[in-house]
Amino acid sequence: MTTIDYPEIGICGLSCRLCPANHAGAKSWCNGCKREKRMAVGCPFLSCALKKKGVEFCWDCPDNTECERWRKHRDYGKRMDSFKCYQTLEKDITFIQQQGIAAFDRDQKKREELLTEMLQEFNEGRSKSYYCIAASLLTIEELQQATHTARKKTTGLNLKEKARVLHGILDDTARTKHYHLKIRKQENP
Repeated sequence: MTTIDYPEIGICGLSCRLCPANHAGAKSWCNGCKREKRMAVGCPFLSCALKKKGVEFCWDCPDNTECERWRKHRDYGKRMDSFKCYQTLEKDITFIQQQGIAAFDRDQKKREELLTEMLQEFNEGRSKSYYCIAASLLTIEELQQATHTARKKTTGLNLKEKARVLHGILDDTARTKHYHLKIRKQENP
């Protein structure tokens, strides 16, 4: 089996850092697909990439352009989400292929920092998945601006009101960019 250098980045390209399960507050049932607990489950991507091909990521596999499993996974991500936002999967894979995994990891760490701030300051107990999606979709600059503006507008407000303000700011940004800040449970027409 190959060495795992980036356990928070999924074999298929999903970022574990921005996953709601990774921010459960209690001990998460999932710390990423490349953690020992998840590797025992037997994910087909794990078996193929790490065990058979000796690569950490699908895009590093010499057979990636012909891989039917990875193609289906990516096609699914263009239409639907599971518990995690897939809307940026293709963009993230392209980013990694052009700028490298280390640059992507730095980007995801910054996004996770901003997500943590949103969860600590604006989560009324019902917004974790919403903030995870926003942290995945919006640019770092958009996230920074949204939290900065929300902080200015929410002085003295209770947590529920603070969440409502940040939601409004994020929703406005998402609308202009045609982002979907909700889990896509059914295929888009």
